[in-house]
Amino acid sequence: MKNVTGSFLSLGHWPSAESFRFNTDLFSTNLINLSVVFGLLIFFGKGVLSDLLDNRKGRILNTIRNSKELREGAMEQLEKARARLRKVEIEADQFRVNGYSEIERKKSTLIDSTSKTLEQLENSKNESLIFEQEKAINQVQQRVLQQALQRALGILNSSLNSELHLRTISANIGLLEARKKLTD
Repeated sequence: MKNVTGSFLSLGHWPSAESFRFNTDLFSTNLINLSVVFGLLIFFGKGVLSDLLDNRKGRILNTIRNSKELREGAMEQLEKARARLRKVEIEADQFRVNGYSEIERKKSTLIDSTSKTLEQLENSKNESLIFEQEKAINQVQQRVLQQALQRALGILNSSLNSELHLRTISANIGLLEARKKLTD
């Protein structure tokens, strides 16, 4: 082993070692360097690289699982929202229909109430007119009667003398006595 190490350390045995210069044959030197680097990377980095890849794979799988769960939750919420929307639309249609029917019912009730009120006002007006007409007719009748009585009294007073007056009183007394006998 001393020979192998010594041969590497002693530059005198190498023919090209006498003058130090760069090897410009990149292919032969790089190939050896690359194979050594890759060998070391594979040997030492295999575990680290597989751990990194496993961690990355786990995070990606967790992210996929989480996004699937979030998607399922979002889909459930969307379905619930759609169901609520359908329910609200149905209720809105019912309110709309009930509202229209309620409006129509209140409208007809208001029309009926207004018609009854107008009818009552018309009846009240007619009753007031009839009352005023009867009142006017009664006043006219009272005046006519009063005037007729005043004329009749005037005529009676001017044409009645005491003899006619006594005859009228006697006739009325006779009528009263006849009635009394009939009732007894």
